Amino acid sequence: MSQSSPTPERTGEDEVVDLCRDLIRIDTSNFGGNDARGERAAAEYVASMLAEVGLEPQIIESHKGRASTVARIAGEDPSRPALLIHGHTDVVPANAEDWTHHPFSGEIADGCVWGRGAVDMKDMDAMTLAVVRDRLRTGRRPPRDVVLAFLADEEAGGVYGARHLVDHRPELFEGVTEAIGEVGGFSFTVRDDLRLYLIETAQKGMHWMRLTVDGTAGHGSMTNSDNAITELCEAVGRLGRHTFPVRVTKTVRSFLDELSDALGTELDPEDMQETLAKLGGIAKIIGATLQNTAAPTQLGAGYKVNVIPGQATAHVDGRFLPGHEEEFLADLDRILGPRVRREDVHADRALETSFDGALVEAMRTSLKAEDPAARAVPYMLSGGTDAKSFHDLGIRCFGFAPLRLPPELDFAGMFHGVDERVPVDGLKFGVRVLDRFLDAC
Repeated sequence: MSQSSPTPERTGEDEVVDLCRDLIRIDTSNFGGNDARGERAAAEYVASMLAEVGLEPQIIESHKGRASTVARIAGEDPSRPALLIHGHTDVVPANAEDWTHHPFSGEIADGCVWGRGAVDMKDMDAMTLAVVRDRLRTGRRPPRDVVLAFLADEEAGGVYGARHLVDHRPELFEGVTEAIGEVGGFSFTVRDDLRLYLIETAQKGMHWMRLTVDGTAGHGSMTNSDNAITELCEAVGRLGRHTFPVRVTKTVRSFLDELSDALGTELDPEDMQETLAKLGGIAKIIGATLQNTAAPTQLGAGYKVNVIPGQATAHVDGRFLPGHEEEFLADLDRILGPRVRREDVHADRALETSFDGALVEAMRTSLKAEDPAARAVPYMLSGGTDAKSFHDLGIRCFGFAPLRLPPELDFAGMFHGVDERVPVDGLKFGVRVLDRFLDAC
């Protein structure tokens, strides 16, 4: 009787889709404050995947259920500084009724994995797990130590995740000097023979704020010239319609120079509407990096239709460019006026680093090896990531979660949007690039 040959071990490319689907099926919706779910289950899943290939992951809870997983891979040269690869497991909430496929099903359709977190950022979590598992199964250690961090609470500022670890467990990141994380390394197709891969080297700072106006309470049937709702709405309207001045930072200038060369045309930062129209799905991200922004997001006042309340509140998502925080706050106070009281709900710094060095070269070469049409370029993220916390440990942070995307996909619209999805081919591409990157890092 013939003996069957042993089943070959699955590679990282083989299992990345299943890993991504498994993670999406764990509902880790983060509602802000301490209202989150599923993070402990996600941390345990990640830990089991790492332990299966010989690592000794730690699960750290900052509060009951708010769990992160950290592990260290010993590199070939322990004298070299370590690299951090970080991702978050929480996601923003999703209303299933709005979606084509259930947001926590991990459905595969039209060549994509669908679900909340597919691009923000369980795709990178899955790619990292797939690469690490493949390398450890085949005995391929990285050139230097690599610390892996799968974090809670990024979507609400990282208080229960990265911020907690940096403040209370900094020894976990001993020797780390550089890091890669989310929202970078994705492609923008200029033409068939040229794709720009945007590497995040900067991100805007944030002021999530509460605005409050006090007025005179009274009966709704009577005239009232001191209505808090009226005063607040006028101020919020001014702020929401305000266009902040263009400020071209070092990173944005570098990106525009690269884009100008790729498009074969001179770009004027003061007149970007025509250029942004050519950028398709990334226009929203790039457009927001040309100036400070302040988006009203919530309003609250009153408890009965015939009662004029004595107070009205609003919440605003404010983002400022590196080096322009003071200007931003001064503009806010001028626009809002003296009646509006402004206080931060959550504030954090802007970040900016240069686009150079051995790690950047490793990104360039790994992308080019898998896509000959690739050109790596620096860009600024309009939002923020856990890099803001790791910066406090002196770690130089980049956004590098490589994905080759079809030109028609609205990538920016996937973040916190309906029908979030990631191409299956993109996930496999990312595994190959990250594997090469770890060899070169």
